[in-house]
Amino acid sequence: MKQRIVTGVVAGLVFISLLVLGGYWYAGLIVLLSILGYREYLQMNGYSKYKLTSFVGLIALLYMTIPWEFAGITAPISTSAMIWLVMFLLLFITVASKNKITIDQVSVILLGVVYIAFGFYYMIAARLAEHGLFWTILVFVCIWASDSGAYFVGSKLGKHPLWPQISPKKSIEGAIGGVVISMIAALLFAWFAPDLLGIGKALALGFMIAVVGQVGDLIQSAYKRVKGIKDTGTLLPGHGGVLDRMDSWLIVFPFIYLIGIVPM
Repeated sequence: MKQRIVTGVVAGLVFISLLVLGGYWYAGLIVLLSILGYREYLQMNGYSKYKLTSFVGLIALLYMTIPWEFAGITAPISTSAMIWLVMFLLLFITVASKNKITIDQVSVILLGVVYIAFGFYYMIAARLAEHGLFWTILVFVCIWASDSGAYFVGSKLGKHPLWPQISPKKSIEGAIGGVVISMIAALLFAWFAPDLLGIGKALALGFMIAVVGQVGDLIQSAYKRVKGIKDTGTLLPGHGGVLDRMDSWLIVFPFIYLIGIVPM
């Protein structure tokens, strides 16, 4: 527990400092985390990072994560075109290898690239947008409030399993508690900056962030259960890897962008 607390405090201070600094500092951190997360994903699936397919995926990941437009650079091709191109290259590798590398293997690579790249890209996009620090901190605080609320309420009041086949320790009571605490956290932001966030929008945001964040957590739990592992990595002693700590983030930030409720 001591190691977990120390690691959490140090990592949290570094992350928050770079988040406040913004710009290339924060963007650079997020790009680095995307690389580490991709490496964990490869290891989790038993793929070597030195394979040609892994390298193709890495190049696509970096291309899709780096916020070219915010750096004033016109990207050579669109994100959708990059997804198609990497799909084509991976499928071609299955042909060139005479099925020594199978379509199942390259499908896993492509899925990982999209999952990780989109999540981390929108973490950067949120921070670089107008009033980006406010919106980014709001999303992070609501995610953390949901996680903490679900844990503590579930520990005290949890009686009915939420999804025992995927995550036996999670309870319906804990999930509801996480949603309520997240909505309260969002209301505090509305009170702090009423010109940016109204009460109705705050309640909707708090609710959606908590629900979608918990789904993101369950997605990673389901994947780890299939692979028979407890953690995706060992980067943060006592906390696991990048994908363990950021499972909710990877789903929440793209979702918030897609529904258009937070300007990015």
